[in-house]
Amino acid sequence: MSSYLPSRSSANYRRTIARATNVQPIAPGARLQDPGLAPAPNVRPLFQFLAFGLILILGSLQFLLPVTHFRNPSDPFRNWVPFKTSSSPLTKIEASRNGDSGGDNGMVHVVSWMDCLDLRLLAVLANSTLSSSRYPDLVHFHFFIPGGNEDKVSFYKLKVLFPHSNLQIHGQDEVKELHATAVRGVQYNETSLEEIVPFLIPIVHHFLNKFIFVSANVIMKGKVEDLIGVDLTNYAVAAAEDCNEKLSTYVNSDVLDAIQRSASKPWVPERPYVKDSCIPDLRVLLFDANKLEKDYMEAILWWSKVLNLRESTSPKGLAVSLALYNRHLRLSSSWLVKHSTSTDVNNSMVVLYDGPSVCYESGSGTIEGNAWTQFLPSISNQILGS
Repeated sequence: MSSYLPSRSSANYRRTIARATNVQPIAPGARLQDPGLAPAPNVRPLFQFLAFGLILILGSLQFLLPVTHFRNPSDPFRNWVPFKTSSSPLTKIEASRNGDSGGDNGMVHVVSWMDCLDLRLLAVLANSTLSSSRYPDLVHFHFFIPGGNEDKVSFYKLKVLFPHSNLQIHGQDEVKELHATAVRGVQYNETSLEEIVPFLIPIVHHFLNKFIFVSANVIMKGKVEDLIGVDLTNYAVAAAEDCNEKLSTYVNSDVLDAIQRSASKPWVPERPYVKDSCIPDLRVLLFDANKLEKDYMEAILWWSKVLNLRESTSPKGLAVSLALYNRHLRLSSSWLVKHSTSTDVNNSMVVLYDGPSVCYESGSGTIEGNAWTQFLPSISNQILGS
């Protein structure tokens, strides 16, 4: 009877059994090694600990090192794009947060003073500044108005118009008291207080280090972050100069020469005055209070007394201009305040307010313009009153 299983010879079967019985069992823990290879080294625990620590250090570097590249989300290939390393106004503002440029927590502080209250002017100034800025969230307004902190109505009206703005209302009493103490016994017309307050405000409010002082009757077209980023070097004040106004037009050259030769004051230069010197525009000033010398106020009052300046017969700001002679950084002419009808108004960063006001005359004194209307919010008449 045939069998389905393949036949195997008895000899082959015995050899298979013999090989199976000769196999020795492998002891636990033993390793089969090639006779030509060395045994595997035992890793020490100390090196394992060091390796783990190195991994942690390398992993933490991604949080400590500055970001140098980014991926553009609109790029389908997700390529790495390097950040630009060139200096920018925002970089300078961010540097000021660390105290490198005298700023205050990276904010652009804009200060303005009003002898009388006109919220329409402040609204135009605030809106034009915010609209022109690349970083409006970094702009911080400080408005010094007659009512001050007690005038909550004015503050709420401005906050309704600009709910997301950094805006603060300040009183004027402390600054006026400091001014009254300084001018006691000195002939200086109080109507010129607005010209002096930029030098007094940082004395009263120490938190204002580097700031921009702006007259309330201007329209800001330039970017204030560009202005705050100007390197003042060793100067404390920066201002644009109006070369249509010459120093020799208002002060006799012989008088200046006599003062220069005889007066031994730190604000009087050692060299004779340049007769054709331009007059600085005091409506836009950049201040670094950390570099502001204490004798600025004294110099202003001294010039007012020596030249017997009075508001009725003397040009506005002449004593301040003389105190700033050779002691201020000259800004670009683009920061010079221009009238809205000026031929080069398109090249100006600051335009004179040309609308109706209870505090200032319109730009030309007789004719009102319409440059201010584009910076007045549509609901301003309902909020501020017509």
